[in-house]
Amino acid sequence: MAGAVLRVENAGLKYQAPEGETVVFENISFSANQGEIISIVGPSGCGKSTLLSVIAGLLPHAAGDVYIDEKKKTGISPKIGYMLQRDNLLEWRTVLSNVLFGLEIRGVKNAENIDRARALLHKYGLSSFEDKYPRQLSGGMRQRVSLIRTLAAGPEILLLDETFSALDYQTRLNVTEDVYGILKNENVTALMVTHDIPESISMGDKVMILSAQTDGRYL
Repeated sequence: MAGAVLRVENAGLKYQAPEGETVVFENISFSANQGEIISIVGPSGCGKSTLLSVIAGLLPHAAGDVYIDEKKKTGISPKIGYMLQRDNLLEWRTVLSNVLFGLEIRGVKNAENIDRARALLHKYGLSSFEDKYPRQLSGGMRQRVSLIRTLAAGPEILLLDETFSALDYQTRLNVTEDVYGILKNENVTALMVTHDIPESISMGDKVMILSAQTDGRYL
């Protein structure tokens, strides 16, 4: 595991409730190298999305350790980007303004990062849509804008939580191909939660299965 961009050791999460303790998952350890895509699959309720939240630092009471570039992570890291099921584009902002929104939130909206954002829009066929609004885009284009917004901040690791689940089947096929190409071009390490087995195989360099027994296994 030495030299991994991301390393997770003995991750676990338990919830306390009046009726007793509930184990979401426990003792999950794995690593991801630069540019590697790991698909995470498993039945509903096994903790796939929760695992991403633990890695992102959104659940500080979780057990285990997360390392980025072999340095132990505490809290939320700017080296991690997170894409949820919905694109969450702001309908009153243009495409360019949406892409720059993450930079504004982080306080790093400067000339260099704006140029990077514009370069990403141009590279992935959206430069002519800079002044358009989300309602004027197709579902696939909205997902590309959402991905570019995340990449504009320069994360080393991208977490994708069923990002394509809201799309119709044909659009989903096209978008997954687009996103796969972008991730590989940008050499970003990614963890992708999905219920779609063919999607997990086609996009993932590795597939990690979370079972109802709360363990993690590689294929």
